[in-house]
Amino acid sequence: MNPVIQNRQARFAYQLEDFFTAGLQLYGTEVKSLREGKGNLSDSYCYISDTGELWIKNLHISEFRLGTHMNHLPLRERKLLLKKNELVKIQKALKDVGTTVIPLKLFFSPRGWAKLEIATAKGKKLHDKRAAIKERDIDRDTRREL
Repeated sequence: MNPVIQNRQARFAYQLEDFFTAGLQLYGTEVKSLREGKGNLSDSYCYISDTGELWIKNLHISEFRLGTHMNHLPLRERKLLLKKNELVKIQKALKDVGTTVIPLKLFFSPRGWAKLEIATAKGKKLHDKRAAIKERDIDRDTRREL
């Protein structure tokens, strides 16, 4: 379960609460491009549409280098596949002010399916980010001394 693409900034900028693993509805050229590691999660986010489905926006998957005229659009919206009870949990969490759904990592399952780990999250304040940096520096220094 090695992650193909990670959103490293998400753990720093958000306080993560609930984690979910969702499937992705992809075209063939998108899967081939992801297997090459050509994707970017940094500006992406998830939202629930009027029909109650979860979609991801701004997930950039580069065009497949050997694709023909049938190649995919790099920034198209993609549908996330979750169970109904998981969608209900996410909808309840999004009713709180300041809560959002962000993607954390995109990987391939042992069966070969593309999966996306998402989390409901609240944004951190500037002083929380500074405290996280300070803790990380202290941990690094203590590991060096030991």
